[in-house]
Amino acid sequence: MDLNSDVGESFGAWPMGDDAAMFRHVTSANIACGFHAGDPSGIAATCRAAVRAGVAIGAHVGYRDLAGFGRRFLDCSESELADDVVYQIGGLQALARRAGGEVRYVKPHGALYNAIATHEAHARAVVEAVHDVDPGLPLLLLPGSVALDLAERRGLRGVREAFADRAYTPDGRLVPRSEVGAVLHDADLVARRMERLAVEGVVEAIDGSDVRVEAGSICLHGDTPGSVAMAGAVRARLESAGVEIASFV
Repeated sequence: MDLNSDVGESFGAWPMGDDAAMFRHVTSANIACGFHAGDPSGIAATCRAAVRAGVAIGAHVGYRDLAGFGRRFLDCSESELADDVVYQIGGLQALARRAGGEVRYVKPHGALYNAIATHEAHARAVVEAVHDVDPGLPLLLLPGSVALDLAERRGLRGVREAFADRAYTPDGRLVPRSEVGAVLHDADLVARRMERLAVEGVVEAIDGSDVRVEAGSICLHGDTPGSVAMAGAVRARLESAGVEIASFV
């Protein structure tokens, strides 16, 4: 099982998360590309830290929405969004190469990630952008999403993802952040849930029912309070259950 985290999101004098500490626990790093968060120097430092830790680098592309942290849908054209995605991947590729690494995969961020689960035009824009940059780059996506189907039909490798610190609806979707109980904070509870996911392929939904979730990677949000302790608890629990922890790339 791969463990991934959203990192590189600090901006100027405003730090966010502890990327170096997260790299002790995760195997893949979704590094911000400057559109929803991150600045060039901070992104470069995160690339260097990922290379030192032996963590796979992924481009965490999003809508051009710094003020909203990429969590607002932008009604842009398909071609504009594709250009934005290519631009973000290219920028991170340059910084990663200078640090001695390379971009190994792409994961959309926030509102873009959620939108392309159902929004076909934006899903197509992301898939075509990644294909045009490098058809060998896997896409980390929500199971059952339109983007996942389009990616696999286009010949891209789609990697299904689960979320450690998020609650699920009975139909396998994420509970919206605006609802009570959407974000989980108890590290032991989260670790137990992820053990069930890795071993049994199910998580407990917010109504108490079990929902099947197919995933090759688990996301541990770096900006969640207590994220480092949570990541350590999840990794320790999975390893004690005999689950091999390794990046999908």
